[in-house]
Amino acid sequence: MARGEAEAVKSALRGLEILDLLTRREAPMTFTEIADALGYPRSSLHSLLRTLVRSGWSELNPETRRYTLGIRAWEAGNAYLRAVDLADRARWYMERVRDALDETVQLAVRDGRYNVYVSKVDGSQMLVLASAIGRRLEAHATGVGKVLLADLPAAERRSLLGGQPLERFTDSTITDLDALEAELALIGERGHSVDNEEYTRGVRCVAVPVRDHTGRVVAGMSVSVPTIRFDADRAEQARSLLVAAAAELSTALGWRSP
Repeated sequence: MARGEAEAVKSALRGLEILDLLTRREAPMTFTEIADALGYPRSSLHSLLRTLVRSGWSELNPETRRYTLGIRAWEAGNAYLRAVDLADRARWYMERVRDALDETVQLAVRDGRYNVYVSKVDGSQMLVLASAIGRRLEAHATGVGKVLLADLPAAERRSLLGGQPLERFTDSTITDLDALEAELALIGERGHSVDNEEYTRGVRCVAVPVRDHTGRVVAGMSVSVPTIRFDADRAEQARSLLVAAAAELSTALGWRSP
């Protein structure tokens, strides 16, 4: 590991340890209390705390000069709780699709330019997708990820994805931003996404959006199938079952389709 990369990792770990300390303590803490508890050099601690305050993860009371968790920590906690609740509520609908297809069904939410799997139900097939709850994948290369990206305003999406190259995982991965934008526009029109071996060679998937009471896409639900079992009839069956399940789940979350 290069020296600069090692320093970045160390700073990131120290930032997380500060947040962990503020989470465990019931009362706001002074700079000295944080320094004594963690034993960091004071110069680097000043820099870390400034970064955390500036980014909203910590908050400094200008009168008491004490630090607490910031609004971003509150937002992250609420997002986690929503994801857990969503995963619990979605499971019955996912199992119904799984039982009809005997294939892997997954539910994912977006985290920046990634999608994170929050629920999964497996079929009884011997050959299945190897994945896990909590796994984060580049959204541009997955079916659920593209469904989640397609709902974002174009300017927000460009800002999110344009800062670094789109990573290639297979020969089918879309790595050109303009080509991805065209694909996402098509997904928005037809209401579902297809992953044609874009993240894993030999695996294809169909994904559909799940909406909350505001109509915002809060999750993507997908069926992943080894390519050897994924013909046109299988793809249409998966799409139809997913659309029905996602529509019912969205209705349960308060969405009323126009």
